[in-house]
Amino acid sequence: MDEIFDVIILGAGAAGLTSGIYSSRAKLNTLIINEGAIGGQMILTNEIANYPGVELTNGFMVANTMKKQAKDFGCKIKSNVKIESYDLNGKIKKVVLKDGRSFQSKSVILAPGGKPRSLNIEGEDAFKGTGISYCATCDGEFFMDKELIVVGGGNSALEEAVTLTKYATKVTIVHQFDQFQAFEHAILEAKNNPKIEFIMESELRGFYGNGKLKKVSIEHLPSGKISEKKIDGVFIFVGYLPQTEPFAQIVNVNDRNEFVVDTDMKTNIPGVFAAGDCIAKRYRQVTTAVADGTIAALSAADYLRTQNN
Repeated sequence: MDEIFDVIILGAGAAGLTSGIYSSRAKLNTLIINEGAIGGQMILTNEIANYPGVELTNGFMVANTMKKQAKDFGCKIKSNVKIESYDLNGKIKKVVLKDGRSFQSKSVILAPGGKPRSLNIEGEDAFKGTGISYCATCDGEFFMDKELIVVGGGNSALEEAVTLTKYATKVTIVHQFDQFQAFEHAILEAKNNPKIEFIMESELRGFYGNGKLKKVSIEHLPSGKISEKKIDGVFIFVGYLPQTEPFAQIVNVNDRNEFVVDTDMKTNIPGVFAAGDCIAKRYRQVTTAVADGTIAALSAADYLRTQNN
């Protein structure tokens, strides 16, 4: 017979790990199942300067600390596995891995997070890993003394552009609007960096090279004029797509494919909760994911109490 857990958490980013900390500390038999590396998008963040009570750190260190806390409280973690199927209906939920192992639980917290959004333009797929990246922390050092483009106008784009100036000789931010959608401190830091230039009201239209990225085409939107720019690398930060696809047929999602939850992180399925970047909300920060994960774990514990009475 399969072991029946109190809580299975699908995903080990900030929300999933926090849920694991809270549920296991509450003496609930908890299992985190994660298809990728522990930490999710958090480990791609080079600097975290606004996490309350913590001085300047990085996402990798925060993720490792969270993982240790969860395990110290008794949470079991299975990472870098592939999930074959889910059955979230009924009182007992079931998760089946591709290697044949299956796990059952009385409740589930969905925390699959998101993945970087692509531009979906000519040459993007061809040059991923050979000039195109979605992670400054991961790949910045490969572009030492090179010229780079950063695409985007939000906090991530501006902050990662500043990070990339540690390696690159020049970073050009290309943004589709005439102003940035970022916090003022991020805008000022980018504008005050002598290595950063800006191409506003413009979008990339194609990537070109011979086995390795050599140049891009850029359209100036107001005029429609297209120009080419020689470049060594492009970093794309235009948001994230929630990784909700495997669940979208059974768990309610909105028109952006984000899980629809109430204030207690409850989904439309009894005993199934969701937390983190996968849910419908306005702000996506490590702190908001942690808050979501906390609420989801407490709500799951409350649900289990009602089922046992």
